[in-house]
Amino acid sequence: MTRLLARIRILPADAESNLDMVIQTLKNKVPKDMELKSHIKEPIAFGLNAIIGDFILEDAEGQMNELEDAVRNTEGVGEIEVINVSRHSVKIK
Repeated sequence: MTRLLARIRILPADAESNLDMVIQTLKNKVPKDMELKSHIKEPIAFGLNAIIGDFILEDAEGQMNELEDAVRNTEGVGEIEVINVSRHSVKIK
């Protein structure tokens, strides 16, 4: 089955949200067969940062909704925005 890469901007719930803890929670909380492949912190304003996360998931019905729900329901997450969804490239040896 085809794998997808979903890039999601994750905004903190408030200024005191611990983004490092949010990242660790997301790594453990994403549903089975999905993973947080990489992430960066992106400055928003006034010292606040957002997380830009690249998630790998299967190209199957309901997978994107399941991922979005898991991210939204993580403690410390305020809002999310799906930036892009594309096929995940496979490295050929």
